[in-house]
Amino acid sequence: MMSSSSSSAPRHAGFIALLGAPNAGKSTLLNRLIGQKISIVSPKAQTTRIRTLGILTEGDTQIGFIDTPGIFTPKRRLDRAMVQTAWHSLKDADALVFLVDAASHKNNDPVFAIVEDLKKALPSGKEKTAAPRVILALNKVDVMDRDRLLPQAAFFDAMNVFSDIFMISAQTGDGIEDLKKYLKALMPESPWFFDEDQISDLPSQILAAETTREQVCLQLQQELPYAAAVLPGSFEEKRDGSLVVRQTIVVAREGHRPIVLGKGGARIKNIGEKARHDLARLFDRPVHLFLDVSVDEKWYERPTFYRTFGLDLTDGVK
Repeated sequence: MMSSSSSSAPRHAGFIALLGAPNAGKSTLLNRLIGQKISIVSPKAQTTRIRTLGILTEGDTQIGFIDTPGIFTPKRRLDRAMVQTAWHSLKDADALVFLVDAASHKNNDPVFAIVEDLKKALPSGKEKTAAPRVILALNKVDVMDRDRLLPQAAFFDAMNVFSDIFMISAQTGDGIEDLKKYLKALMPESPWFFDEDQISDLPSQILAAETTREQVCLQLQQELPYAAAVLPGSFEEKRDGSLVVRQTIVVAREGHRPIVLGKGGARIKNIGEKARHDLARLFDRPVHLFLDVSVDEKWYERPTFYRTFGLDLTDGVK
């Protein structure tokens, strides 16, 4: 719940990037910190494709939390764009929260390589004083034996990257208030960058398209891995205050179309119903959602796709 600050009190504002491997829980953490669902979540790795900014305004402090795609070894152009988007978030951040799935982490897993790359990406030498503070959050502590946490914390502490370590569960909220209080105290004195009631900087059309894509991920995660996108179409407000939203689910092969449609159109109807419910809650008004399905074998190579979702088009990888 947001609260107004006194007009005479100095305000504080800044940006914090959420970084980590796929499925570490970054989107769940963002939603928990903001207190509202704005970043999509599914069990499928690499669900987050775009940079999502969630805005928390409490008391005299405003924080823009930057939810980034998970960092992994890229194979396709889309993969490369997602990883670049994650790394580029560092330049906008006053602090970083590096999230680790503590329940499945092992000392030799890919997280170690990401931390090494993070060390290289941060300013060093004379510029080190300008480096953002890096905080470690060991996530998913609600589903693991607590006696495994201290050795993990010691392992990461020995890397000499993290200023502080928090043990949290983004799913249950355990430890979140302590983390939030700490992060608010880091924010420099500054005017706010956004209106007090704003919760994201993403256009409504993109938020709506991502909401529908969450349902595609949840309902087709085994049958259609990484082969679909949801493109925004028209987005109109009617006189009665309701929204009319049109979107296109794009798949890479003709054989994928019947998978999305389902027998007698049952699957796409269910996707639409669930997405419509989530959109109505997101925009706090009735939503009329219309979905089409199209085939484009090279959708993930189209520059228009990258421009629409603000993904980095360069092919270099950090």
